Amino acid sequence: MIGKPNAPAAERNAAAILDVLRIEMAGVHSVLEIGSGTGQHAVVLGRELPHLDWQTSDRDENHAAICEWLRDAGLNNVREPLSFDVLTARVEANSYDAVFSANTAHIMSYPAVEQMFALVATALRDDGVFCLYGPFREGGEFNTDSNAQFHRSLLATNPEMGIRHLEDLDQLAEKGGMQRVRRYSMPANNLLVVWQAQTRSSDDGNS
Repeated sequence: MIGKPNAPAAERNAAAILDVLRIEMAGVHSVLEIGSGTGQHAVVLGRELPHLDWQTSDRDENHAAICEWLRDAGLNNVREPLSFDVLTARVEANSYDAVFSANTAHIMSYPAVEQMFALVATALRDDGVFCLYGPFREGGEFNTDSNAQFHRSLLATNPEMGIRHLEDLDQLAEKGGMQRVRRYSMPANNLLVVWQAQTRSSDDGNS
């Protein structure tokens, strides 16, 4: 384990995320993770949820770290990462039962967030779920002073980043035929939000 890339936040929040995904992904088989980072979430969640076929993905520069974690874990149900930048990626329609992403929306530009939701809407099968973990604003407000400070630090680093309004994300989801169905309060003032793809009519896309 010495020398392997390590994200302390992933270590801290994995157990809480697992508790939620045990519920949300109980009937799920195939999962796309967008922005796998170091691969730590994939290892923990794939090991503890062996019924899942877990597809990691990220930008190419993060693949070495993900593959290192996956090699050490030796899990048969977690796949090596796809090359995936939300601004340029393409996904096969109706190809996954679920999509998971953690701590991504606030470090992307808003156009990238829009494109991520569009990709998720395309990728999900009917009734599939999108589980997004991270900090959010609700009703225009931060839930803590620390998140307000974090938002300011993100803007200082890159004005295109920032903690997103949950209501804006709901609108992006609705554009893609998804609706928010659940919201879980998580440690460290974060949320795990679940949107579900609605059943498409049989003639969608065939006009």
